[in-house]
Amino acid sequence: MTDRTQGADGGAARAVGAKGPDELRLQIERTRRQLGDTVEELAAKADVKGRARARATDLRDKAGAMTVQLRSTAAQAGHRAQEKVSHAGHRAQEKASRVGHRAQDGAGQVGRRTQEKAGQTRQQVRETAGQAGDRVQRTAGRAGRSVARPVSDAVQACRSHPRTVMIAGAAGAALVTLALLARRRTRCP
Repeated sequence: MTDRTQGADGGAARAVGAKGPDELRLQIERTRRQLGDTVEELAAKADVKGRARARATDLRDKAGAMTVQLRSTAAQAGHRAQEKVSHAGHRAQEKASRVGHRAQDGAGQVGRRTQEKAGQTRQQVRETAGQAGDRVQRTAGRAGRSVARPVSDAVQACRSHPRTVMIAGAAGAALVTLALLARRRTRCP
C-alpha cells in the first residue's frame, strides 16, 4: 500500500495512513460506499429516459393539482355569482312589490275621487232634472197645457233609479273628459 493518492486537481495528495488492519478495512468500506453513491448518481444522470419519466410524472401530478385547484376556484366563482344573482333578484322583487303597492294605492285614490265625482254628478243631475221638471211644469202651465204628469213621472223615475242616472252622468263626464283631452292633444305639439 502507498501513502500517496492522486487528488482532484491531478496533483498528489497525502493520504492518511491506517493505523491498523481494522481501521484500514473501515476506510475501504467507507470508500466503497462513497464510490457506490457516486456511481449511482452518475447512472441517474446518465439515465435520460428515467429522468424524463420522473419529470413527466412530476408534471402530471402538478397538472392534476392545478386542475383540482381550477375546478375549486370555478365552483367558488359560480357560487358567488349565484348568490349575487339571487340577491339582485330579491332586490328587484322587493322594488316591484313596492311599485305594485304604490300603483294599488294610486288606483284606490283614483277610485275614491271617481266615486266622489260620481256622487257630486249624481246630485247635480238630480237637481238639474228637478229644476228642468219644474221649468217644464211652469212652462206647460203658462202655455195652458198640462204636462205635469209625464214630467213628474220622469223626475220620479230618476229619483227611484239613481244608479242609472249616475251611470249616465259618469258616461257623460267621461265623454267630456275624452273630448277635452283629444282637443288638448291636437293643440299641443
